[in-house]
Amino acid sequence: MAGLTTAKSTLAGMHTEKLSGRTQQRFFSPEEAENYTYPWAYSVDFDKTADFDAADMDTMAINKRIRELMNEGYGHIVVKNPGAKHSLGVGILNRLKLDFEGSLGYFGCGLIDGPNIRVSGRVGWSCAENMMAGTVVIENNAGSTFGAAIRGGDLVCKGDGGARIGIDQKGGTIIVGGNAGAFCGFMMQRGRMVILGNTGKNLGDSMYDGIIYVGGTIRDLGVDAVPGEMTDLDCEWLDRKLKMYGLSAPRGVKNMTKIVSGKQLWNYDNLEPVEKKIAL
Repeated sequence: MAGLTTAKSTLAGMHTEKLSGRTQQRFFSPEEAENYTYPWAYSVDFDKTADFDAADMDTMAINKRIRELMNEGYGHIVVKNPGAKHSLGVGILNRLKLDFEGSLGYFGCGLIDGPNIRVSGRVGWSCAENMMAGTVVIENNAGSTFGAAIRGGDLVCKGDGGARIGIDQKGGTIIVGGNAGAFCGFMMQRGRMVILGNTGKNLGDSMYDGIIYVGGTIRDLGVDAVPGEMTDLDCEWLDRKLKMYGLSAPRGVKNMTKIVSGKQLWNYDNLEPVEKKIAL
């Protein structure tokens, strides 16, 4: 079974980096269940729901109120009228179902590890920056640097996204249901990005590893980003993941374009000057 798992992850283009002398593997046992959450995490009941109107509250008061309700055991919190304020829902290191009935400003839902968040409106720049785990689903459009430096979890925008989506992505999955701007996947290191619409210029520029799937047209590819071969495993994963969020590829997952790293920049510092010009 271990060999089969390794083979599948390799076929999917994951873990291709040779980590000489290092490992990112982590091993757990059922007896260590208490270590799966932070020691200060709140004990919440997902069947216990609370809501409040944030129209006349500032950012600090809204975030404080969310934590107060978590401390009271509420596992489903609904924030009404967030008013596109900045930095809402940040730093939540807890399992929680959190709904924002409206739009968020810049840096919404950043630095989170565990919650399942839904935003009924739009989000500004840098939504879910440095997200570690959980899900964030945006029902409308997202601004630039959506999912910057994301490390885990699922980040979904059902509308269009701006430029530099997934810049410095280190893991997890980013899904954009519509079109995306320029430089998406810039310096991508790991993880998967799915863009169902069209993309702007320099897609995957300087990507180190990871996979980008595109359902529409690609204006052009960035440095060291090259087409990859779509496999049955890619299609199975895309079908399963898109169905989770009620999305589908416009021409079917088999007709999506797969982009991977050409790996010409892995040893850039060791290249000769002429080789560096070719790589760039």
